[in-house]
Amino acid sequence: MKDKIRIGNAGGFWGDDLDAFRRQLAGGPLDYISIDFLAEITMSILKKQQRRNPDTGYVTDFVSQIVDQAEMIREKGVRILTNAGGINPLACARAIAAGLKQKNISFRIAVVEGDDIFDQLGNLYPEKADLKNIETGVSFATIKDSAQSANVYLGLGPLVKALEAGAEIIITGRVTDTAITMAPAVYEFGWAINDWDKIASALVAGHIIECGAQSSGGNFTDWHKIQRWEPMGYPIVEMYPDGTFTITKHENTGGLITVDTVKEQLVYEMGDPAAYISPDVIADFRTIHLEEEGPDRVRVSGVKGKPLTKNFKVSMAYADGYRSSASIIISGEEALEKARIFSDIFWNRTGVEFEKRSTEFVGYDACHHELAKKITPNEILLRLSAYDHDPKKLEQFSKAIAPLILSGPPGVAVTGGRPPVQEVLTYFPALIPKSLIKIMVSMIGPGGEIESSFEVPALTGYESIPTFSDQRKQLRTKTTPTSSIQPPPSARVSYRSLCLARSGDKGDMVNIGVIARSPEIYAWLKDHLTQRKIKSMFRGLCKGKVTRYELDNLEALNFLLEQSLDGGGTKSLMIDAQGKTFASALLNQKVSVPEALLATIH
Repeated sequence: MKDKIRIGNAGGFWGDDLDAFRRQLAGGPLDYISIDFLAEITMSILKKQQRRNPDTGYVTDFVSQIVDQAEMIREKGVRILTNAGGINPLACARAIAAGLKQKNISFRIAVVEGDDIFDQLGNLYPEKADLKNIETGVSFATIKDSAQSANVYLGLGPLVKALEAGAEIIITGRVTDTAITMAPAVYEFGWAINDWDKIASALVAGHIIECGAQSSGGNFTDWHKIQRWEPMGYPIVEMYPDGTFTITKHENTGGLITVDTVKEQLVYEMGDPAAYISPDVIADFRTIHLEEEGPDRVRVSGVKGKPLTKNFKVSMAYADGYRSSASIIISGEEALEKARIFSDIFWNRTGVEFEKRSTEFVGYDACHHELAKKITPNEILLRLSAYDHDPKKLEQFSKAIAPLILSGPPGVAVTGGRPPVQEVLTYFPALIPKSLIKIMVSMIGPGGEIESSFEVPALTGYESIPTFSDQRKQLRTKTTPTSSIQPPPSARVSYRSLCLARSGDKGDMVNIGVIARSPEIYAWLKDHLTQRKIKSMFRGLCKGKVTRYELDNLEALNFLLEQSLDGGGTKSLMIDAQGKTFASALLNQKVSVPEALLATIH
């Protein structure tokens, strides 16, 4: 058994820095590289591509990354795990094999299939799985006829089996973002699949590095502390047999890794910290201990896990109408007033009642709405959007933007041609029993042929697992009651002075993680920054309830804001459809605090 393995991340989404893969290979010793390409809506896009051309449906960028760096991969002996297979992992593997053949290089490539259950939905529903929306409770029957894709979030099991079969490159469809980091640790150290604490530790490691540079300085609240940005360093996990690990990056790279950068990533898209659910384990984020080992080195320990559930999560998407967005730039004196006039002219001229429409003044309050400071902008990007199930209405919308330019106030600049009408695909999450899913691993030969295949059981030996609802009762985070007595205010500062924050999306829900800058501030925040306070603060954006969770170990609070993204995904007409700016909106707000509290910040 090795005494340590090094797993580097080289991408957090499709569109991330393509050179990060080369930099991770060249920057220093690594045993594995994991690359995450998929978001929920990405699967729907890939499905549409595959319908137009059966040989597509995967991330083509990954193919060129492997082929271009094949010599260095071979020289370094690094093994690659990725979900770049999308809807068609076999075609992705064959494209790589073809490219490698031209260079007279071959790798043992494994393909994991079984996540795509779209063609099986008719046999599964309703007799074997009810597939109701786990966020809204809506019946699958309401979207059955318009469903476009359905992919199960597989776990680490088939990846471990592929490594055991000698795979040097593993290509999957939809697996959890964390699984491609977890599998090497389980394989190398021979961990039992029910060693819950170690499996949970690997999950936490995967969560920290799955979003690429977000844990090594990207999107960091204290961005001014980063002295060098290029070339950006991507995170590396140094994992040990006992389940502890260190987050670091290659030397002589940009970015920054500290306890704070790691904390920010931990609270990103977290949900209930007592029950971070994956197909392999339920991790308790309240048990994580962080310690700075040195420059750009953070040690993680103490992670506790609970038994996995009997269900897989299914990410589905269904056709749900059409949308279009257009914009023009308005400049000069009274830019905001002119933009409002242009907006009125436009909506009056279209003469159409849309199911929903949006007017956003980018440069003034488009992201933060009533939370934005009142300013007098010299320029406004006027963004107009509409949504409807009737595409003809959207065609009228698309044609109406150009005539505005010559028939309104002056100082207008064109930003593009006629905006396209886009089909909307809406996210629909559900659960399905693992026993219904057949997972296959195939080994691909140099010519793209399948040399061998074997099935990997989705659920074996865990018949006594408690139901998830039982586990949830045991794990649910308790919220500290708030006091009605507040210390007398003596200073007015922005929340940015008191804490760090990061936000993200899951469907139509926003998560905002807030991290105190000192233990004393955390105690104060627990009393002051309540669910009611957040609901009031984001009243113009959050249409649903707000839930608060506490992480005393990280001195952090996690807020879930339901119905905050106008439907989420491509259905949203908001310019920030993923809630990335909610954290900044919170940090910009002013609050009165005891002056002694500020003295605790170091």
